[in-house]
Amino acid sequence: MERRSVLKGVGLLALGPAVAGLAAAAPGRSDAQAAWPTRAVTMIVPFPPGGQADLAARPIAAALEKSLGQPVVVENRAGAGGAVGNAAVARAAPDGYTLLITLSSLPVLPEAERLFGRQPPYEVGQLAPIARVLADPTLLAVPAAAPWRSLQDLVDDAKKRPDRARAAA
Repeated sequence: MERRSVLKGVGLLALGPAVAGLAAAAPGRSDAQAAWPTRAVTMIVPFPPGGQADLAARPIAAALEKSLGQPVVVENRAGAGGAVGNAAVARAAPDGYTLLITLSSLPVLPEAERLFGRQPPYEVGQLAPIARVLADPTLLAVPAAAPWRSLQDLVDDAKKRPDRARAAA
């Protein structure tokens, strides 16, 4: 089965080195190579079961199972806001058997680690995003009783009272 067509048809958000080659699989591969996949595929969700990424991963895994003819096991590897699972896929063997369904925090987590002087557990360049499977807007919200009605209101208030803004963070 042609790897590229399978992944295009289903759509996965990010691939580690384990499957980065799938996105660029050449149609003229050697007949001496074993057909892919020959065993179960692991789809890592870097968040607990029942969350947004998990709820998206399970029907995608079911569709992939039918298409690939192999089990696709959803494995929740929660921790550090998604960094534990993201890093696991970034370090996975480049054999095409590890996929990642993650959220928009993927590129933010390494930068946040650097802001605090820590070594990031993975780099964005270790993963290859190939498709958006969810519309995942990131929102900034405040309590309804708060005095701010826009981001500009919040920024202006923080500039007027920087000590209070830092204490709230």
